[in-house]
Amino acid sequence: MSFVHFAKKEITFKIVYYGPAVGGKTTNVEQIHKVILPGARGDLTVLSTQQDRTLFFDFLPLKSDIIKGFTSKFQLYTVPGQSIYNETRKLVLRGVDGIVFVADSQWSKMEENMASFENLDENLKTYSLDIDQIPLVLQFNKRDLDAVAPSHYIDFMLNRRETRMPTAEAVAVECKGVFETLNVAARSVLASFLKKHKLQASEIPDNVCV
Repeated sequence: MSFVHFAKKEITFKIVYYGPAVGGKTTNVEQIHKVILPGARGDLTVLSTQQDRTLFFDFLPLKSDIIKGFTSKFQLYTVPGQSIYNETRKLVLRGVDGIVFVADSQWSKMEENMASFENLDENLKTYSLDIDQIPLVLQFNKRDLDAVAPSHYIDFMLNRRETRMPTAEAVAVECKGVFETLNVAARSVLASFLKKHKLQASEIPDNVCV
C-alpha cells in the first residue's frame, strides 16, 4: 500500500521482485541500484539467510512530478526464491503496490516458474489482495542461454489473468530489459494509484525511472 507523507510531499510505492530461486530477481535489483545515480537512491540493504538473500533499496526517479505537488518515491524489494523461506516472502509482500515476476526462461525451470507464480497468488491472498487486480509485470529472464523456452510459451503458461499482464524479455546480468521492465512496473503502479484515488495527472511518461 502506497504511503503518503504530507509533510515531505512524498508518496512512496513498493515494488516486489518475485519468482523462482536463482531466476534473476537479485540481479535485476543490483543492476538498477548500480545504474541509478547515488544522489537519487538509498543504500542497498541485503538480508542474508543461509542459502538465499532479500534485497532492498529506495530511489527517486528522474521524472517524479507525475502526481501534482508530490514527489514519487519507489522502494524495490526481492524475495528469497527457496520455498523454505515462504514466511519471509509473505512478510516482504506486505504493503506491496506492484510486482515484477521474474521467470527463468530455461525449459528445465518451467515447473518452478509455475510453482512460484501459484505461491505468489496464495501469499497475496494472505493480505486479501487479488492477483488479477494488482499491477504485475512478467519478465522472461535469461534469454541469452541455450535451451530456453519461446517467450510465447512462457506467456501462455503464466499469463492467465483476466487482464493480461505486460511482458518483457531480459538478460539481467547484462542489464538488458531490466529498466524496460522497471519502467512498465512503475507506470502501472502510478496509473493504479491515480485510478484508485480518482486523481488527475499529466500523461505518465514512457520512461518514469531513467
